[in-house]
Amino acid sequence: MEYRRFGNKYFVRMDKGEEILSQLKILCERENIKLAEVKALGALNDFTVGLFDINEKQYYPNNFTGMFEITSLWGTITTMNGEFYAHIHMSAGDREGKVFGGHLNRAVVSATCEMTVEVSDGIVERKFSDEVGLNLFEFC
Repeated sequence: MEYRRFGNKYFVRMDKGEEILSQLKILCERENIKLAEVKALGALNDFTVGLFDINEKQYYPNNFTGMFEITSLWGTITTMNGEFYAHIHMSAGDREGKVFGGHLNRAVVSATCEMTVEVSDGIVERKFSDEVGLNLFEFC
């Protein structure tokens, strides 16, 4: 991974074989990023996205391998208990144009991933909601 900062925005290049979420965590910890918006595009060969079942209060993962293009990747960086917390959704299309998506659990870059991380001043914490079953924004 390589990156450069311009104003309040980081431009990031992730390379073949790198896992997107782990590289994003490295960037945020290195640069002390606590609150940001994330966008990206690129190519993948292995990824897992999930669907949260609100009734059962659990995620169901879907794993994909092959050639895929990220059609959309968007999310937020916040903190939970003062630590890095990423909430990202992604969709990716295959050769036939079929698109699969959901909550991003893992994604391995096959060629490159071009990402922007737009940093905002402040901190938004996360707190677990028993009612919903998710870690929600908590504004202090």
